[in-house]
Amino acid sequence: MAIKTLFEQPLSVINLGLSEFRAGLTQASVPVVQVDWRPAAAVSDEARRAIGANREKIANANRKAAEIILQGMPVLTGMARAREVIPGMEEGLFLHAGPPVTWERMCGPMRGAVIGGLLYEGRAKSVAEAEKLAASGEIALAPCHEHQAVGPMAGIITPSMPVFIVENEAYGNRAFCTLNEGLGRVLRYGAYGTEVIEKLSWMEGTLFPVLQRALQDAGRIDLKHLIAQALHMGDEVHNRNRAATSLFYRTLAPAIAGSGFDTAAIKSVLDFINGNDHFFLNLSMPAAKATLDAAR
Repeated sequence: MAIKTLFEQPLSVINLGLSEFRAGLTQASVPVVQVDWRPAAAVSDEARRAIGANREKIANANRKAAEIILQGMPVLTGMARAREVIPGMEEGLFLHAGPPVTWERMCGPMRGAVIGGLLYEGRAKSVAEAEKLAASGEIALAPCHEHQAVGPMAGIITPSMPVFIVENEAYGNRAFCTLNEGLGRVLRYGAYGTEVIEKLSWMEGTLFPVLQRALQDAGRIDLKHLIAQALHMGDEVHNRNRAATSLFYRTLAPAIAGSGFDTAAIKSVLDFINGNDHFFLNLSMPAAKATLDAAR
């Protein structure tokens, strides 16, 4: 059956595993057959015995973890440059998404983001120079998660980049994330052209100080409250952040307008956030990390 003609014929579904999918299809009057199935678990006999012997202990630990997660209270408390607040952030350190990986094993987009980060930091004057420097081992590479940070896609964080500071008020731990660049040719997708570096420089030189001042005047912003509202408005605060970004914009716009910066700077910041539906992504991610890290 060709994909383009899939919905021109009556649809029947065989659902494997999660019954929640069957419930949605049934509600939409779609014929569905449920097959109770799950992937075979490759668990050794020794592991099975250990799980069985500690079943109650494991259940209690899971309940405690769930309780900590539900009680989490992530709030946006301010902004700073990465080198000023991220634990262990040094001048020669670049953070990245995912597990530890060397330059030689990095995928293309992540390599591109490292190149862009070196150009942005002024550590290299050309792409060739940046590639040589990255391959030399002079730049240390480490996962964001090892430094209480997160980043979308390639997730590159360099020392000069502005970051949001998110604190879990219930448990006192913090998480950090860069600012969202928007869509198109952006560093997180591995782009490193002149327009990418210019935008990053504008974000550090204009967007960052305006937002930092606005947050100082506005005080803490309850991210859990904004996320709860956004979920009811159709967001899932990862790939769709339009409602959350709008709520954040509405929350902070008065403080931005009264930040004391010149009119051109204020307008450019308001226009940038208003035109970037993904802006809140870089707040939902550290909100999730701050919430989950407390349950470690």
